[in-house]
Amino acid sequence: MIPKPDQVVSAASNVAHKVLYGGLADLRKMPRTLIDEGMLRQLYHYRPAGRVKEDGDPVLLVTPLAAPSSCFDLRRGCSLVEHLVTEGHPTYLVEYGEVSFRDRNLGMEHWIDEVVPEAIRHTSEHAGGRPVHVVGWSLGGIFATLAAADQPDLPIASMTVVGSPFDVSKVPMIAPLRPLLNLTDRSLFGLTDGRGPVTRLYQTLGGAPKPLVRWVFQLTAAQKLVTKPLVQLQNLDDTDFLAQIEAVDAFTANMIAYPGRTFGQLYHRFVKTNDLQHGAMDLGDRRIEIKDLDKPVLVFGGSTDGIAPIPSVQAVVPLLTGAPEVRFEVVPGGHLGMLTGRGARRTTWRVIDEWIERWSSDAGSSVAEAAAGSKPAGSKPSGAKPAGSKPARSKPAGSTRSRKPAPRAPRPGGSGASPDSIGANPSRRYGSGGSRSLAP
Repeated sequence: MIPKPDQVVSAASNVAHKVLYGGLADLRKMPRTLIDEGMLRQLYHYRPAGRVKEDGDPVLLVTPLAAPSSCFDLRRGCSLVEHLVTEGHPTYLVEYGEVSFRDRNLGMEHWIDEVVPEAIRHTSEHAGGRPVHVVGWSLGGIFATLAAADQPDLPIASMTVVGSPFDVSKVPMIAPLRPLLNLTDRSLFGLTDGRGPVTRLYQTLGGAPKPLVRWVFQLTAAQKLVTKPLVQLQNLDDTDFLAQIEAVDAFTANMIAYPGRTFGQLYHRFVKTNDLQHGAMDLGDRRIEIKDLDKPVLVFGGSTDGIAPIPSVQAVVPLLTGAPEVRFEVVPGGHLGMLTGRGARRTTWRVIDEWIERWSSDAGSSVAEAAAGSKPAGSKPSGAKPAGSKPARSKPAGSTRSRKPAPRAPRPGGSGASPDSIGANPSRRYGSGGSRSLAP
């Protein structure tokens, strides 16, 4: 195709900007203040934007291991942090800093028992004792889920789990390797001590080093990596597209290492034995069961996610039998794109806004009481259906199961509450059918 004159001008401008200034993406991070810290734990509060006044319950963003906190603050215009702050939400984030060889003995207990719970408590305290809306991406969502199930007294208003694979047997990239991994870790004819090559590697290195983590993340999008130069050339006139690629490259370049013991637990318990598919995990001297999580849970799956495909994420839904409400949404994008891609501004973020508004403590207790009283203790959420079943459409607002509270007044500088319930918004591109909303 022959480019139009305006495309040629835009492409020339983008190339010149790239050469003169080094890039097109605005990678400035949102201003924040450190309010609490501990071993591999830094809790930040993002300062309000301009004249926007903070209002309502706090939102805590939980990063996964090995990923920089820029996953939530990728670039201006594609930053969940920027969106939440602009909407007036008191916004917090917990990150872990640099992991080194000296941290090799830290296991998952450190994050599930200490880091995430302490971040939730200090967030609530800093926000005046209000309950916290916890948003965890990838492994951050799994750690937050296990922490909330293990410590029901945590001041949590709601949970949001984004792209967290609870059943790795449904991850095409891993599933074919699991039988081979189990075989190589066995003692064969007395020639090995039962430690396979993966086990030997992470024990020798004290974990998974940053270059390996970065390589594995890139491998999940190998096709995009190969076609990247051609795609960039074809979109040379699209400033926003090129800026997004730059921002993702910056994110990938700042991957963090995994501590040795934690990596070993993830390898043996998640990849090899797939413990979480049964809804429980033995940790230390106790057993954590996902059914003990008694907070409302919103779960997102990415339509093109190669790391955590939809079935692997949806597997957690039928396990959340103690939650007053469980909602599952499919949104466009891959593992990172579903969280902070260009399409997330119109999909993922809108649903998160509505979910926070729905379970805000300012809305009163009527919603929680109606949702909790609509099913017997220990029963499955009516929205929890096996993967592959036909998703049910959401009932209109005013349903007998859980009534949507009256919308609050718009926040200063914000867009206000959506008048439509989640999964029933006819103007959203991904409505109740396309979004796999499992609420009745």
